[in-house]
Amino acid sequence: MGIFGTNMIFALVWVAITGNSSLNGLLIGFAVGFGALWLVQPLTGASSYFFRVFAWVRLVVLFIYELFLSSFVVVWDILTPQHMSRPAIIEVPLNVKSDAGLLLVTNLISLTPGTLSLDISDDRKTLFVHAMFGDNPDELRESIKNGMEKWVIDAVEGEP
Repeated sequence: MGIFGTNMIFALVWVAITGNSSLNGLLIGFAVGFGALWLVQPLTGASSYFFRVFAWVRLVVLFIYELFLSSFVVVWDILTPQHMSRPAIIEVPLNVKSDAGLLLVTNLISLTPGTLSLDISDDRKTLFVHAMFGDNPDELRESIKNGMEKWVIDAVEGEP
């Protein structure tokens, strides 16, 4: 069993001890188990698990931030008389390698208001994105590469 499995067992034991079987109780148990495993890490050896947990938390927090920011921009464009949208299809070169990483990048882009993943090239190195605000394709391409794709690579494929 890996470190994640051990952490889940600690979370379930926490739920059993405290009697709080809500999602909040499970998350607290997971955090307590994570802290305990992190403290004994010098005894058990280094692992990328701790880096990945932080990468997943960062991915979720930054995606929620991007979601609110892009939602505000789209709503602002809809409600104001002057429309700023300049739709464009943009090619984004990809560094993500795994199927899970590709799936996550494309879905996160599609979930963000104002962008939509259209297709991935046959060699899986280029993503075609429809952008509502495609005035500056280079800026949008860099935003995706240094934002969502990097966060996903760290969470799914990355090593510290």
